[in-house]
Amino acid sequence: MEKTQNPDGIGFMKMHGAGNDFVVIDSRGRGAVVTPALAKALGDRNRGVGFDQLAEIRDVDGADFELDFWNSDGSRAGACGNATRCVSDYVMRGLGLDAVSLVTMRGGLQAVRQPDGRVSVNMGAPQLDWAEVPLSRAVDTLHLPLAGDPVAVGMGNPHCVFFVADAEAVDLPSVGPVWEHDPLFPQRTNVEFASVLGPDHLRMRVWERGAGITLACGSGACATAVAAHLRGLTGRKVTLDLDGGVLEIDWRADGVWMTGPVAHVFDGWLSADFVASHL
Repeated sequence: MEKTQNPDGIGFMKMHGAGNDFVVIDSRGRGAVVTPALAKALGDRNRGVGFDQLAEIRDVDGADFELDFWNSDGSRAGACGNATRCVSDYVMRGLGLDAVSLVTMRGGLQAVRQPDGRVSVNMGAPQLDWAEVPLSRAVDTLHLPLAGDPVAVGMGNPHCVFFVADAEAVDLPSVGPVWEHDPLFPQRTNVEFASVLGPDHLRMRVWERGAGITLACGSGACATAVAAHLRGLTGRKVTLDLDGGVLEIDWRADGVWMTGPVAHVFDGWLSADFVASHL
């Protein structure tokens, strides 16, 4: 990313993975610059840039880079799989590598580029205990005591997965915010609705915590694949059709691997006035 513009402003990249779109700020060499106010202002699609999540690249010891994530409402996100894949591709190109290590709130992760140009990331082991998701009380995470019999899975952020006959028929704008704010989820939750298309094929739609309806959600795809396997609906390797594209999930012994497309759309520059007014 070119950094020869006004040094008082901030350069950024716009990326997406299967339609899940991000603003990415490379803060290596200067320290973190993103604040809740700046994230919220940037997330406004009319007055800012607009994104599902914001990712900030930072320096870290013991890995190639570190990532912090923000939702479009200015809240922090614990994980963002599609952004992790996109940023990993950017860093790999800069370093001339086909594999990188990184650190997020989930801990240490690995990403690799596939021969066809797609990028895979190991999202780590799923969190299946109620306290790890987290939930507000001890319940069976495989059968939550909620209407619709959903599954709770943590992937660095909480997920509530519903299996339905037809994901297309779900009224996401109405039901998404209701489940996001259910008292069983003290940190709110992402909400996925999935229907089974085959023994290793799911159709999934998502309402993301702090962002609303998005075209794809990497951690949500991972959580849905894990939930489907635990319910006996699929194997451990699953293809998911999302509104914005296709992701492949493979729950291996070393973690949940997600593979999908990456796109670096454009580079931009935030004016010094915009940055100063939202710090």
